[in-house]
Amino acid sequence: MLSVILIGFLGGLVTGISPCILPVLPVVFLSGGMQSSRGEDAVRAPSRWRPFVVILGLVVSFSLVTLVGSFLLSLLGFPQDVLRWAGIVVLVLIGIGLMVPAFQHLLEKPFSRIPQKAVGTDRNGFGLGLALGAVYVPCAGPVLAAITVAGATGRVGVDTVALTLSFGIGAAIPLLIFALAGRGVAERITSFRSRQRGIRIAGGALMIALAVGLVFDIPAQLQRLVPDYTATLQQNFADSDEVNDALNLGGLVTDENKHLDECSNGASELESCGTAPGLTGITDWFNTENNQGLSLDDLRGEVVLVDFWAYSCINCQRSIPHVTAWADAYEEAGLTVIGVHSPEYAFEKDVGNVKAGAEKLGIDYPVAVDNSLSTWTNYRNRYWPAHYLIDAQGTVRHIKFGEGGYETTEKLIRELLTRNDADVDLPPTTDVADTTPNGDQTPETFLGTTKQINFAGDEPYSAKTTDFAFPPQQPADSFALDGEWDLGTQSITPRSGNASIRLSYTASTVKMVLSGSGSVTVNQGDGSTQTITVSDVPRAYDIVTEHAGTGELSVTVSGDVQAYSFTFG
Repeated sequence: MLSVILIGFLGGLVTGISPCILPVLPVVFLSGGMQSSRGEDAVRAPSRWRPFVVILGLVVSFSLVTLVGSFLLSLLGFPQDVLRWAGIVVLVLIGIGLMVPAFQHLLEKPFSRIPQKAVGTDRNGFGLGLALGAVYVPCAGPVLAAITVAGATGRVGVDTVALTLSFGIGAAIPLLIFALAGRGVAERITSFRSRQRGIRIAGGALMIALAVGLVFDIPAQLQRLVPDYTATLQQNFADSDEVNDALNLGGLVTDENKHLDECSNGASELESCGTAPGLTGITDWFNTENNQGLSLDDLRGEVVLVDFWAYSCINCQRSIPHVTAWADAYEEAGLTVIGVHSPEYAFEKDVGNVKAGAEKLGIDYPVAVDNSLSTWTNYRNRYWPAHYLIDAQGTVRHIKFGEGGYETTEKLIRELLTRNDADVDLPPTTDVADTTPNGDQTPETFLGTTKQINFAGDEPYSAKTTDFAFPPQQPADSFALDGEWDLGTQSITPRSGNASIRLSYTASTVKMVLSGSGSVTVNQGDGSTQTITVSDVPRAYDIVTEHAGTGELSVTVSGDVQAYSFTFG
């Protein structure tokens, strides 16, 4: 139990200093220094307990929403977003109350008979904390994934509660520091207290702006512009053996998924691996009727293929033509394909980006957006792509991790369809080329600081380094930088127009994942040159389309272009 509490606290603390807390920091700071609206022109200090009560409300609300909110809403038949929307509404009401005292008094009136229980936009702050906790979504990590899965499936024990509370406290400590700082400013600076009316109006406007921003997902978009300076800490924490042992991750075995390891990867015959786990924590659906969610229970009687993918993953891009072909060929025979989009990059959490990526790949079967990796974890999955073939009784009969094995998967799809309906009229087998790389090939090359493994330059590869030069000699399957660069955790951006990347590779095709606005000029080893215009959302651009063996190229990046990775085929 102590190890679970410590890991929850440390995981929350790492999350609490990450960029995902930035949207609520100004609100928390001002809330810590506000005084009562009654007699607001009087010069006096705010309540000493106010910052603690605000953060207490946040921890309680966040813990309940994260741990049991999804489960209770499912039981009650409410939409999963109802608590978030309730929090947004409360923020708006609090903001109006701060700006219009008469409206605040109107809000408090129903509670006036309850001693010390007034809603109090600025008295005890507990209501504000509850609202912030409902809309505060920290960055995903192993601890949060474990809590989310436990809450979504309704399997909540003492350890899970302890983990949730300790995580919430750890994540809230940086917010408490800001709230205390706000109170400290109010206590020490007379002008801060004497201008409470103006500060309350500013605070109210800020809360309303936060609420409006949450409606349009603006905080998430702003967060994508801020480098995740805690990514290395998060990764080290996630990779810790102690953390994995305490959380039972690297599997996260539950009663629902405990039989999945009875299937072997890519078996040539049908196996039996227990009832398929549910699709949990899905935030959005598309390519369904009215974008309504699907349930595996409701699909009993049909053969189902669950495909885990990410739209910028090169392995998925080579696999998906097979999946789309199966979806088209066997739909009338009783096959339902569900693509569970589990993001690898932060930009892959944007639903608009996912829809654009799906359209580009020709995906018209149902897609579930699994931004919190809840379903990914519920399936104990660790691979992009991954196929889980489920029979008409809801039992997992085949699992395939990674690319390849398409003929076997299709053969087993046809076998299950025939078992389900002996009279089914099956179409001919699909004819899609298997482009799984064979032989020696350069592995996917990530450029962000947290995932790069084959940088060949002489400089330290970190955000602190901005000036680079190509090394005299560069080994195979590596990259080097030249010029001035800003290195982020997931992508790199040129600081000047002469910033270049030199790549040594072995492949027949090369793609580069890019976003932003600008251009890249590709100089091949044979002296040929091409310029590619980059615009719109992150996606893979063709750099080399036909090549045999080992080669070397350089890419000069200009404008506001973010370079994420090289992928090979």
